[in-house]
Amino acid sequence: MQLKFKKAKQNQPIAPAIAHETASWLEEKRAAYLYLILSDTESGTTRQLLFLELANAADEQAALWGQEIRKLGALVPNAYAPDQRTRFVGWLVRKLGPRAMRPILAAMKVRGMSLYTGSLPGHRTPVALSDVEKRQRHIGGGNLRAVVFGVNDGLVSNVSLILGVAGATGDAHIIVLTGTAGLLAGAFSMASGEFISVRSRREMLEYQIALEKAELAQYPQEEAAELALILEAKGLAKREARQLADKIIADPDQALDTLAREELGLNPDELGSPVGAALLALISFAVGGLIPLIPYLFNNNYHLPGVIGLTGLALFAVGAALSLFTGRHALLGGIRMLAIGGAAGGASYLIGSALGVTLSLV
Repeated sequence: MQLKFKKAKQNQPIAPAIAHETASWLEEKRAAYLYLILSDTESGTTRQLLFLELANAADEQAALWGQEIRKLGALVPNAYAPDQRTRFVGWLVRKLGPRAMRPILAAMKVRGMSLYTGSLPGHRTPVALSDVEKRQRHIGGGNLRAVVFGVNDGLVSNVSLILGVAGATGDAHIIVLTGTAGLLAGAFSMASGEFISVRSRREMLEYQIALEKAELAQYPQEEAAELALILEAKGLAKREARQLADKIIADPDQALDTLAREELGLNPDELGSPVGAALLALISFAVGGLIPLIPYLFNNNYHLPGVIGLTGLALFAVGAALSLFTGRHALLGGIRMLAIGGAAGGASYLIGSALGVTLSLV
């Protein structure tokens, strides 16, 4: 969308000076467009009114940005025409629903997405200022979970590879070479994928939080009004929601944290380090992938039984550890993981045996 500029005085460039205001105006109008679509998809629910009010609030914010643009000597279009990306996202929202599109909508600065996060830790609706302070001091325990899942991925994938090759050939040197290659390839693949994932999420969070910080500094009352609407939609009485929103906005640090969580459904505590996440993924996967290789490294005559026995114990231990996060009984978790890993390894061995016979006949 192009903005029309008045003739610059003394040949001074105007466009760079209003780049921020123009982008902010477009973002608010885009948000208002998507709010109306969200309201339609939530027809008949309490969220329908919330998104209608947020659409009106976004239009009011856009009007404020429009005033700033005019002060700088530019003309604001009379109507907003959404671009192809916004239209496509709107179409997906209608087809898939707001919950499935929550991450994309949050990235496009659509507020109220915390309504679709369920009761995840760190997203409980605050009912008092003390709730906000406690939540800001909360430290997530995602690293331990990532380690357990990384070990599990390395264990299952590499034991399947080793058993598949063992089914095709009894040459221990080939099996060790293949298992080592699988361990390294898998570890570096997991590390690079984790780096890209965490880095992309961090950039998105930093961008959105920076926008919220700028708007909070410039329009604190408007931000308080939008936060009150969301708190009200999540169960607080209208008067209580407004009072709490005003108290939160009064403290810039608490306000920014709460706005990120309650308006955008983002968790500032999840920024994380891309390098740290990559190293964690690499090491945990490598540890899991090394376990089925250990019997071959000792050069005994019971390679395959050793692989099955050691891997079985590791699978059971991983399943029991995962029960800490799923809430299931440790014994059942261990048996389930043992069954899943055993099925994967057994199928790989049978396929490898069939391929080995086929290749020997060729």
